[in-house]
Amino acid sequence: MAAPEAKSFSPEEAQQIIVHLQQPAVFTNMSDGWPALRWTAEKLSDCLHKLIRFRLGRKEETNAPLFETQCSYEEATLEHFLLWTQGEKQGDVGPFCEYPKSEYWAYADYKYIALLFQDQPAMFEDVKWSQFGFEGRNGRESTLWIGSEGANTPCHLDSYGCNLVLQVQGRKRWHLFPPEDTPHLYPTRIPFEESSVFSQLDVLHPDLRRFPGFHGARAHIVTLQPGQVLYVPRHWWHYVESLDPITVSVNSWIEMEDDDVARVGEAVTKAVVCAFKRDENPEDWLNPTEEGVASHDENMQCVNLAVRACAQRQRGTCHRNLTRDPGDSRTLKRDSTGQVRRNSNLFTDSAPFSIPFGPHLIPVCCRQETKKDLEVKPSTNCNVKSQEACTASSGAAQRTSAVRLQQDKYEFSDQCTARDGAVLTSKISVEDCEKPMHSTISTNDLLDCLLHPDIITRVTELLLERHTGSR
Repeated sequence: MAAPEAKSFSPEEAQQIIVHLQQPAVFTNMSDGWPALRWTAEKLSDCLHKLIRFRLGRKEETNAPLFETQCSYEEATLEHFLLWTQGEKQGDVGPFCEYPKSEYWAYADYKYIALLFQDQPAMFEDVKWSQFGFEGRNGRESTLWIGSEGANTPCHLDSYGCNLVLQVQGRKRWHLFPPEDTPHLYPTRIPFEESSVFSQLDVLHPDLRRFPGFHGARAHIVTLQPGQVLYVPRHWWHYVESLDPITVSVNSWIEMEDDDVARVGEAVTKAVVCAFKRDENPEDWLNPTEEGVASHDENMQCVNLAVRACAQRQRGTCHRNLTRDPGDSRTLKRDSTGQVRRNSNLFTDSAPFSIPFGPHLIPVCCRQETKKDLEVKPSTNCNVKSQEACTASSGAAQRTSAVRLQQDKYEFSDQCTARDGAVLTSKISVEDCEKPMHSTISTNDLLDCLLHPDIITRVTELLLERHTGSR
């Protein structure tokens, strides 16, 4: 077997790059030699025999996102999943027998590796995030994603940290949007999942009668290949879909200093959502990833803990006095209790730094090319742009007609679904899209306003000003 190619960046260089990157980018050879690259679904099925919860969704176009509250769920083994993806007869696929592969996709998403392999801790060392400069970080702080073709994650942004994603098997297409596009993506906190802000629209088949502002969104699209690592900056929106019969990914959310303030906002959001929705069926508004509805007293305790932790951090005592229990293997994504994990050393460095884009670090730019052109292939000579050039092209793309994004499945004028379910095939003018739709204001409509990211940011600022003296 040939020796793995030498890494293009040292751990210190890789972390410095991540600190300064302001857009998504693909590292093409940083995972060379990682044992985790052997974690195909077939290989994992040999060592992982426990039942895993799969999310199942229909393969259909509805002009609306398929949230996790609308999916079906089954407990199955990886062996059952593999037989189902191979088209075996129904008796061999366990719980999947009720879901024809031609009509459904399946996704074992967001599985904590620390829990999956708690009796095989040596597996943690197969994932080597330390090579990106995060000393000691491995599979214990990571999650595993195994899906079939069509499996997807609704468009959302993560409130905490930045994200590193290793593609192990198959390909996934990422549709990313910068934080500045938040008004164009119609944020919502229903369904509620701590640390996830969802978009109300299907970014592949948007309903422009309801969401005309999506015209201004700037899609950054990339197809991630096995062995590549995608860096997703803080607060970048993303929709992710599996392109191949089986896909496997591993990711880790990297803590950032701003997470202390974000935890306050998440605690406030949870308190408000639970207060408004307490009398409704949680299955209709609470993501299945959440562990029940907390009481108001519990939620307010979380608010106070988060504010206190933020104040202590500002006084320089947070890392000494509020570290998490070493036995707590949860990743940071849903932690708004005020507790802070170990320092990730991600800081803002004012020293000049030039991002070394090239064949081993590919920026994900705002593009108008076809899907085929969007794949980042390991062995090709990519047309590399500077970070500044990508930013400039993003601005230019925003000023062009969004109808051109049809080439990337953004069906702005081909079809829209009317409120009565009829399909409209004629082109829709901007004037038509901007006509107001009068309807009764629901609780969710009210929450979308009260919990808009801009409002939560201001409420968080007021809380910290009044209760910590910070300005």
